[in-house]
Parts: sequence; structure tokens; C-alpha cells
Amino acid sequence: MTNIIKNFWNDEEGATAIEYGLIAGLIAVGLLAALTDIGKELKVVFEKIAESLTAAATPG
Repeated sequence: MTNIIKNFWNDEEGATAIEYGLIAGLIAVGLLAALTDIGKELKVVFEKIAESLTAAATPG
């Protein structure tokens, strides 16, 4: 019985796949955070462009 527990404890098979999964998850979280900020910045830029176009098209 102790051999089975020792073998299970020392078995590292599959650990690499889990590590890669965790790394991929962290990368996804980082990308999501970065793209959210970029999206907010783009929204501001396009709102300014829309205001400029509206002002240019308004006679006055």
C-alpha cells in the first residue's frame, strides 16, 4: 500500500499539461485586460471623430 502511495505522490505525468493550461489561462486573462483598455481608448477616439464629423456637417 505504501508503494502505491509513493508512486502516486512521485508521478509527474500530466503535470506538464496542467502547467501549460495554467499558463494559457494567465495569458488569456492578460490579453482580456489589455484589450479591454484598448477598446475603451478606441471608443473615445471614435467618439471624437464622430463629434468632429457632426460639427463639420452642421451648417452654421
